[in-house]
Amino acid sequence: MEPLPKAEPEVKMETFLSKSLKIAAVVLAYWFISISMVFLNKYLLSSDDLKLDAPLFVTWYQCVVTVALCFLLSYMAKLFPSIISFPDMAIDPKLCRATLPLSVVFVCMITFNNLCLKNVGVAFYNVGRSLTTVFNVIFTYFLLKQTTSVQALLCCGVIIFGFLLGVNQEGEAGYLSMIGVVFGICASASVALNAIYTKKVLPLVDNNIWRLALYNNVNATFLFLPLMLVFGEFTEVVKFNQLTSSHFWFLMTMSGVFGFAIGTITGLQIQFTSPLTHNISGTAKAAVQTVIACVYFSESRSGLWWLSNLTVLGGSGAYTEVKRREMKKQHNIDMSVSAKNEQKEDV
Repeated sequence: MEPLPKAEPEVKMETFLSKSLKIAAVVLAYWFISISMVFLNKYLLSSDDLKLDAPLFVTWYQCVVTVALCFLLSYMAKLFPSIISFPDMAIDPKLCRATLPLSVVFVCMITFNNLCLKNVGVAFYNVGRSLTTVFNVIFTYFLLKQTTSVQALLCCGVIIFGFLLGVNQEGEAGYLSMIGVVFGICASASVALNAIYTKKVLPLVDNNIWRLALYNNVNATFLFLPLMLVFGEFTEVVKFNQLTSSHFWFLMTMSGVFGFAIGTITGLQIQFTSPLTHNISGTAKAAVQTVIACVYFSESRSGLWWLSNLTVLGGSGAYTEVKRREMKKQHNIDMSVSAKNEQKEDV
């Protein structure tokens, strides 16, 4: 009697299950870290419990925490190379100067993001800074001289409509902060610029995203100091009645840790899934975050307000799909041209 064959399908099923669980864990971690960071920053920036009117100081401290974590993980990687993988960290003054233009954009990005969050509700936050895709198309055309397809432009039109409808409905609900909307627009523009300049500067740090994060945050810690002085935040911090509170500094440190962790978990989500899935996950996360905010803060919203959110999310998702198809089409064209060239060489 012949022995029974091994149950290979069961092994494959276990492997598939293990992979699915890892993906689910990464996606859930991304959602938890991202949503927690937004709510924690909102508390630090505009909580009635703290009453700390120093958004630049909060942002500066987050940069300090990121720099500290970069060096800490670099040191831990040397002690436990089999457990922790992290690049060696050192500060080169020449690279600090070379990355300074990007760091200025980076400072604008995180500052406007936090100022937007300080002045608008968490529920409106995603709509308030939803024009990143639109600015990305604009800057890509003017800075990189690259055109955008009609389909992608239509998606941008949908996003703009959703944004304007959201602003209108936020005003109807009595929650609108025009300065918050302005900061949101500036944040969207800064995020788009940051993405473009990051591609240019990455080769200077051997295409290592963590080294770039180190130089950006080192430069930012110095760039924020004169800004804090001009806006009188040093006086505000000195007068703050919870400056010696361990609870306050714990929350401040956790906000910095979340800010650092979001970069790691974003990279992992892209690695375990794909850039398209990451964008879809981010879109779904934004929807869940909006619902949580409305429930947590007991905010009642109209049907048109919810429609504005869905319009923005739908336009952003459609734009991602359009760009994916365009990239796939271009890839197939490049492969076809490459194959034809190889055939000519063989002849």
